[in-house]
Amino acid sequence: MTSAQRDTGAPQPLLRRRDAIAIIVGIVIGAGIFKTPSMVAGVTQDAGWAVVAWLGGALVSLAGALCYAELAAAYPHAGGDYHFLTRAYGRDASFLYAWARAMVINTGAIALLAFVFGDYVASVLPSVKGAASAWAAGIVAVLTIVNIAGLRVSAGTQNLLTIVEVGGLVVIAVAGFAAAAPAQSAPAAVFATTPAPGLFGLAMVFVLLTYGGWNEAAYLSAEVRGGRRAILSVLLISIAIIALAYLAVNVALLRGLGLAGLAASKAPGVDVMVKTVGTLGSQLVALFVAISALTSINATMIVGARTNYATARDWPALRFMSGWHARRGTPVDALVVQGVIALALVGFGALQHDGFESMVEFTAPVFWTFLLLVGLSVFLLRARDGRTERPFRVPLYPFTPIVFCAACAWLAWSSIAYAASRNAVHVSLLVMVVGVVAWLMTRRHARRRAGALDQGRRGGTV
Repeated sequence: MTSAQRDTGAPQPLLRRRDAIAIIVGIVIGAGIFKTPSMVAGVTQDAGWAVVAWLGGALVSLAGALCYAELAAAYPHAGGDYHFLTRAYGRDASFLYAWARAMVINTGAIALLAFVFGDYVASVLPSVKGAASAWAAGIVAVLTIVNIAGLRVSAGTQNLLTIVEVGGLVVIAVAGFAAAAPAQSAPAAVFATTPAPGLFGLAMVFVLLTYGGWNEAAYLSAEVRGGRRAILSVLLISIAIIALAYLAVNVALLRGLGLAGLAASKAPGVDVMVKTVGTLGSQLVALFVAISALTSINATMIVGARTNYATARDWPALRFMSGWHARRGTPVDALVVQGVIALALVGFGALQHDGFESMVEFTAPVFWTFLLLVGLSVFLLRARDGRTERPFRVPLYPFTPIVFCAACAWLAWSSIAYAASRNAVHVSLLVMVVGVVAWLMTRRHARRRAGALDQGRRGGTV
């Protein structure tokens, strides 16, 4: 790879809409949908309200997608959220987001999903039991190489994985409808009781976390064919697919296991498959979960490296990640850095698994706080930068972005409260304190470089 190939390239519209949709669907539909239905059913204690919670999650996600569609259409950029935050609040604030995303949010998600993949591979192949960490590290390395090979390779891989993943959810939904319904799941139980607002709010936290990830479409806004409005259709179609899949799975699980059975289940997908096809069902679900983990890892790698690339373009100290390989259509250097950090987290997680899970899980307050800031930037940028062409504007403004911002504020508060209950708020604070130190060092380097360039220019004119 020549220096010219690395440094003179820039993001180009190489992605078809279906490629972008596969990436977003793959990020969102992860292992969570195999766990959270039982949690939502247990909290709401009513089949009707459980379904309403999943429908509400789709509507809140739609409100957020419309906000992101306006921002992405007006400011298409591989930096996604980072670019929006830079425009709204300056690059100092956005640096802290990029730091948290690069060090924990994205790479931590990759590492945890890799452990999920390793655990489920071990459950399907008993001969490799105990080697989950090795499988986790191996899949991070393999998918990093796939992404380095180029956008066409990684997007093609994503398309195939997403088809299999969605197909797995369809199989579980069919199994749920085919299973003999338990006696206690009578239709009269629907909306028989109304959960307290606090409990329904907790159910929505679980639901919205399971819907999380659609915002990653912003990182593809400069690479999707079809012009600046193309990202709107990508977001709308992606959320429609996700919502239909989630609603179908939940209704099927309620039909096959009943409300009480679903609420009590630790692995509802496994239970309904075993009930329908026997012990083979548990192995099929394990395979589906492993493929879901692969799908999410690959998609997260695609969008995550683009944050590193965009940040590196703004900060001279990070220029080693700013290369874009023109022929491959991908930020190779940023992918390598991302892969190395993710492998380091896999190694740390193998040694201290509980601490690792806590470190990643309790950075949720950071993520939702920054997502709230992105939502608020819709208001700020309209007021401050009204001259910029907006090919798409959020409908029902300002109601739609207010709904999205309220949901983000709610999730940020809930995440902080949950972390406090586990005495783990310090983890989020530590991540950001280290980020502030990194920001100060990077800013100092930028000032030194600017001073050296200024002196060079002056010397040249003497």
